[in-house]
Amino acid sequence: MKIAGAPISWGVCEVPGWGHQLGRDRVLAEMRDLGLTATELGPEGFLPASPAERGALLGAYGLRAVGGFVPVVLHDPGRDPVAGLRPLLESFREGGIEVMVLAAATGMEGYDTRPVLGGDGWEALLGSLDRVLKEAADGGGPLVTLHPHVGTMVETRDDVRRVLDGCAVSLCLDTGHLLIGGTDPLEIVRDAPGRVAHAHLKDVDAALAEQVGAGRLTYTQAVAKGIYRPLGTGDVDVAGIVARLGVAGYGGWYVMEQDVVLGRDPEKDPEKDPEKGEGPVRDVRASMDYLKGLS
Repeated sequence: MKIAGAPISWGVCEVPGWGHQLGRDRVLAEMRDLGLTATELGPEGFLPASPAERGALLGAYGLRAVGGFVPVVLHDPGRDPVAGLRPLLESFREGGIEVMVLAAATGMEGYDTRPVLGGDGWEALLGSLDRVLKEAADGGGPLVTLHPHVGTMVETRDDVRRVLDGCAVSLCLDTGHLLIGGTDPLEIVRDAPGRVAHAHLKDVDAALAEQVGAGRLTYTQAVAKGIYRPLGTGDVDVAGIVARLGVAGYGGWYVMEQDVVLGRDPEKDPEKDPEKGEGPVRDVRASMDYLKGLS
């Protein structure tokens, strides 16, 4: 199995005010110490923008970048996202980054609210995805996927089906965001395995997910309360998803991505805080151990 890390598992996020942001040297060192050899990029500014500088930095930790999360407005009929994405597509190609993970951004900060999308907006969104796919293919890559994501224009089960039926883009199968948005990720793997090109593995506390769906908690509040659990300890059938992907011949990456919000810099001295002294790395290690046990 090709297993990669993600800075968001250490609380490093593009959303302003998300929480305490750990330094990249600590995050990369802990990835290395876990035995990871690959990572996604994290938010803009976390790693150097220059492909050469980025590659040198990651190489010093025994890592390489394999994907990157890119929120972009796709639904505005008056805005063509392709022109804005061209420099980033070139940067991915130059840096050997295999997968661009698009999210259909609302144009607002954060992931706690989203507007209702009408027919013109859906036509623009689906058309934008096909144009981005063509731009990437004509340039020799990277692989472009769409990430259904809470608080974006593609969140719910109906949204996901509309994308699958209305354009050619492959999905980043984020098991957590799909479940919170009302889609059983196992259903996607069963019904459309050929459209899964990248995987973000999360486990979810379904009770907290239900509160998000009912509007009793915002998404950010739920993450801070621990909606994402180490793999194998929540309510997502991670084992079933991985097994079905294997049967379907999936050869892509499994990205360990359990979003966290850090209220403070975790203490590293276990004598001061035996249970939490390690910080986020403890849950990433548990998830990796679980996933390796499935292979």
